[in-house]
Amino acid sequence: MTPLKPYLIRSIYTWIIDNQLTPHLLVDAQNPESVLPKDFIENGKIVLNIRPEATQGLTLENDKIQFSARFSGESIHITVPTVAVLAIYAKENGKGMIFDQEEDNETPPPEDKPARPQLRVVK
Repeated sequence: MTPLKPYLIRSIYTWIIDNQLTPHLLVDAQNPESVLPKDFIENGKIVLNIRPEATQGLTLENDKIQFSARFSGESIHITVPTVAVLAIYAKENGKGMIFDQEEDNETPPPEDKPARPQLRVVK
């Protein structure tokens, strides 16, 4: 089964944009697969403004979020694994979603095999 988190990120992003607000991502910058501007990381986390006017080529994929943005006048290509996203929210009112990091580490529950049909002779 595919993870729910990327779908929630995309839907909340769309809701924020539709309401003319500014979407921000709170990211765990300690994830080794992240490509982030090191000068803007505080306490192992970074907040990224992902409104369309602030990014170029934004893609919200199932396994990662990618875009280019300017930091101190320098264009940087950002890559954030979906598992490193801690929250997505609107800057103006704080509405959005905080994600439980433990959910990302859980293995999916085993699929139950359907029970064999029980047949009996009726006389």
